[in-house]
Amino acid sequence: MEIASRPAVRIICLDASSRVLVLMWRDPSDGELLWEPPGGGIEPGETPLAAARRELTEETGLDPDAIIEPPVIVHRDTKWNGKRFVGPEPFFLARFSTNRPALRPRGLHEDEKENLVAHAWLGQVEVAQLPDRIEPPQLAAVIVELDPDGPWRPIGDNEAAHI
Repeated sequence: MEIASRPAVRIICLDASSRVLVLMWRDPSDGELLWEPPGGGIEPGETPLAAARRELTEETGLDPDAIIEPPVIVHRDTKWNGKRFVGPEPFFLARFSTNRPALRPRGLHEDEKENLVAHAWLGQVEVAQLPDRIEPPQLAAVIVELDPDGPWRPIGDNEAAHI
């Protein structure tokens, strides 16, 4: 498998009830299903915050002004479309004042439209019970770090063990 380095960002979107938004994608190379927060690649000359704002708008249509700084940096090691992506990735928090705000993507490319299968606003227990792969595996720990006073909490002895 080809190893690629890709600067990218993710956005943890929490609604008024602290449910997190995850998107289900179908890997175009092998059909594997992947759940992950919105986000994507940083364009040349773009700051991570600007990329987060653009990606949130493109993938969800949610208000990019909801993004809060600073991000949490997560080491990612994931595979997508026949490549392995390794490196640090900033995760930003975006908090919304309503429950499960509607998504209206504004800028998905044709291949993204084809491979975006579903989305869901989920609580911690629901995330822990999702079938298929979840990225990053330590999603609950990232949410706790971004929102330490929120209702997400460690599960068992290892907060990422069941995610």
